[in-house]
Amino acid sequence: MVATWESQRTVFRRIAQQPYVQWPVYDSTPLYDQTSLAGLESDIQIVSEVWFTHHEHDSLEQFICTLPIAYFRFEAHDRYRRSTCYEMDTLFRVFMLKELHGWKNETALLEYLDSHPELCERLELGTVPDQSTLWRTWNERFTRDLRDTVQKAARTILIKAQNAGVAVPREPERNLPGRGDDATESDPNDQAILDKAGKITDHISRVVFPAFSLNRGEGCEIPENAYWGLQTYLGLRENLAANEGAQSFIHESTRDRTPLGHGHRDQIRDLPIEQIREMYRQAVQQLTNELAGTEEFFRAGIVAIDITEDDPFTGDRTGHEDEIIGTKEKNDEYAYQWATVQLVGNAVPLVLDARPVRRGESRKEIVKDLLNSAEELVHVDNVLMDREFDSQHLLEMISQRGLSYVVPKRMQASEKAQAKRLLQRGQDRYETDRKLHLGKNEWHETTLIYRRKENSEHDDHRQYSVFMSNRGGGFLSEYGHRWEIESGYRSIKRFMAATTSTNFGLRFFYFAFACLLYSIWRAVDLLVQVELTGEYEHAPMVTADNTLTLLKKETGIG
Repeated sequence: MVATWESQRTVFRRIAQQPYVQWPVYDSTPLYDQTSLAGLESDIQIVSEVWFTHHEHDSLEQFICTLPIAYFRFEAHDRYRRSTCYEMDTLFRVFMLKELHGWKNETALLEYLDSHPELCERLELGTVPDQSTLWRTWNERFTRDLRDTVQKAARTILIKAQNAGVAVPREPERNLPGRGDDATESDPNDQAILDKAGKITDHISRVVFPAFSLNRGEGCEIPENAYWGLQTYLGLRENLAANEGAQSFIHESTRDRTPLGHGHRDQIRDLPIEQIREMYRQAVQQLTNELAGTEEFFRAGIVAIDITEDDPFTGDRTGHEDEIIGTKEKNDEYAYQWATVQLVGNAVPLVLDARPVRRGESRKEIVKDLLNSAEELVHVDNVLMDREFDSQHLLEMISQRGLSYVVPKRMQASEKAQAKRLLQRGQDRYETDRKLHLGKNEWHETTLIYRRKENSEHDDHRQYSVFMSNRGGGFLSEYGHRWEIESGYRSIKRFMAATTSTNFGLRFFYFAFACLLYSIWRAVDLLVQVELTGEYEHAPMVTADNTLTLLKKETGIG
């Protein structure tokens, strides 16, 4: 589709309405410097992140031609001092096109321009430059820094378009070499990663673990750190219970005295759940303080809230019916349930807070509690949730906090009827405003977005999903980030010690400590990536097993 004046206005209104945008910090003046390449890179990132979420913006070439860069003073990065036939801003767009396609030489670019006269017109190319002009422009006219900016901007555009489901001409690179003079320098080797991870893990563990404490008296022979060492050790192997783990821990630990399994459990059972939560929040506060020095961490803004189940409970739950409350599936199984709020999107996926779920607690109460914790730690813009959180009173509470949300809606009769009409018309997407009744003549205003699923196995209204958002359909693409919380849960449960105990506090502590180990892993990975490459990519460079192995050394094992 063609980008229209209305669609462009919608994009820039969305950017302007964001409560917070990390605009670049310029050096030359208190406001801005129109020659700053770092500023230009950041502006392209901000615009492209919203641009491709608009349903009419499905073309990278359209973005290249429309991107507003008239404000930028390219002459500061022009090594030619004589007049030329082609303006720098036009050439900048042309070479971004080359980088988007990944063409290694100017010949492919020239052939493409020759065969697409309408594109040349949009680029304001009166005539197509010859091959020698293109070569000299890139190698002699552009400064090295400007060439770097072209490459980084093209990579950003590819990633943002791909994240929004827009077709891209090539797979964007997810790791960049360092900023050294040698652009062909290879990625860090495994030993360099482990060396750096070891130093950072050592520092992180010394900062984070002191936030945890046991309710013990004076003169205890076994130091508290030994308990956290054993708990970390239990996370090293799947389904390892405290008794068995404590026996192995005696032999593998470098400590003179280590806790026995029953002593370890007894100490943890005595911890009130609110104390566990407070210790967890303090530990994550220490983590976020350590990450605050990196620019990458402050890409935070999207959080996902969800509820996960422990393994099905097969014992006698008499007396624990309010704690072992069942599963999300319609079956006869029971399980403990835990709720979390986690950073998703471009941010490092820390679990900001965790809490148990008891029978009778409303979803609104749970979300409010978790958002209170999250907003004390990071800046929050958007909240993603599953369809079990589609209550109008819950959504109104989020809106009242000045936050946006995206949540699927359970389809009722009216939504099913609308989906059937869309199916008859062959319409893939549809938006409509809706007022949800709050009671006492009060209403919550939201937008319903119907989206047709690709390759659906159904031939009726079930081909469609319905989402609700208080910011319109432009934010729907962000919902794809919610899957990250499910991926996080799989890793967290991998770090949990095994137990058959019905003690609610013990069960929750095992889950919360596993969340902490997961968050430490992701924090260590971010710091290692930034140290070694100057960039942060979501795919971890440091493995979870490596982090746990390094952690166990710092807590007295091995």
